Amino acid sequence: MASLPVQVLFGIYLGVLTGIIPAVVAWVLGFTFKYITGVTIPGFGVVVLGVALAGVNGGLLALTDPTITDAPNSVALTVAVLVVLMLTLYAHAKGDQMGATFPRRLSIRDLRDRTLSRDVVELVGGRRQVRITVAGEVGDVEGYPPLPPDLRAEIGSGEWAFPSDLPIAELETRLADTLRTEFDLAAVSVRIDERGHASVDAAAPESGVSKRVPSGKRAVSVGALLPTGLARGDVVALALMDDPGGNAGARETWIEGTVVSAGSAPARAKSDAAPGGGTATDGGEPDSPPQPRAPTTDGGEGRLTVAVDRDDARRLLRTDRARVLVRSRGTRHEFELIALLRRAGKRFRRVHVGESSPLAGSTLGDAGLREAYGVVALAVRSDGTWTIAPRGTTRLAGGDDLIVVGARDGLDRLAGAIG
Repeated sequence: MASLPVQVLFGIYLGVLTGIIPAVVAWVLGFTFKYITGVTIPGFGVVVLGVALAGVNGGLLALTDPTITDAPNSVALTVAVLVVLMLTLYAHAKGDQMGATFPRRLSIRDLRDRTLSRDVVELVGGRRQVRITVAGEVGDVEGYPPLPPDLRAEIGSGEWAFPSDLPIAELETRLADTLRTEFDLAAVSVRIDERGHASVDAAAPESGVSKRVPSGKRAVSVGALLPTGLARGDVVALALMDDPGGNAGARETWIEGTVVSAGSAPARAKSDAAPGGGTATDGGEPDSPPQPRAPTTDGGEGRLTVAVDRDDARRLLRTDRARVLVRSRGTRHEFELIALLRRAGKRFRRVHVGESSPLAGSTLGDAGLREAYGVVALAVRSDGTWTIAPRGTTRLAGGDDLIVVGARDGLDRLAGAIG
């Protein structure tokens, strides 16, 4: 007769060998019943089924027979029974747990909400981030003119850092928005794999200055002494003399506008640094290294292009020179809110209420945007006037505009319904 430790080891080996099939069956039953019916199979029934399967599989069904339990190898057989029971109960518990947590509806969006591989995550300044690089050649977007070779090469050699805990679908959206803003692209499509390699299709900008002029504004260029650090998007005030001839009694007036582009005099700057037009800076000599993205002026004499109202544009056209004063824009806390909403999967969109829209003539409360589409109206533009945080009694009319926030699918459904 073998020693007790040997019999115990032999029993564990026998139990594992014969308990594999009962464990698999118990997991499948536990998962299936919990996933489909929400009911948990009693553990006693699973144990009985496991012992029966083990008996068919390995001859352990007769373990309760006294002639077997009194046999010299009774210790090994008893240990094997215990191992089969533990494997069966453990597999059943795991199957039941997975059945309770497994999503009932699996969509393509759920499959794309995967994260990057841990191998590409790096720790920078106490924060985990991932660097996205472009793999292969940047492609063209069908229906658009091909990209210029220099712009294609610049996008292909770029590198962008994002938080590593974002799902890949969100990383694709953020990179597309970054490329569209940084390179002023007309259209862009991004696909990212789990290694942080991006496949990019892009379309070159369709226009230069005119694309950056807001609706209802006019862009006018004037000569000025430019301050150092002036960039596109800055708010400036231009000082003009009512009498450009400088006669006595001339009064100074101010016109406020937004910088569309700024360039130093030819002796100091060579060209715009942004593809398709942008804020020009001091480019130095022709063989100097390329300027960084989002450039600013180095100061000195130059020309400034600003977007102003139509009446102010006529006044600027009658002068060749102005004095520039940069207005403070303060701290933009709204961007913090936008970042928090984007992390929660929310997006902003401006939608137009058509004349034949079902929402025309109804109030926001009757429209039920939150209940029907899962979106919230932040502002309403009616007759050229914006109403922030409108009440439910606000009545919509054909031609109104809405600023809404919500999930992307809800925004798509709303835009299709009220367009």
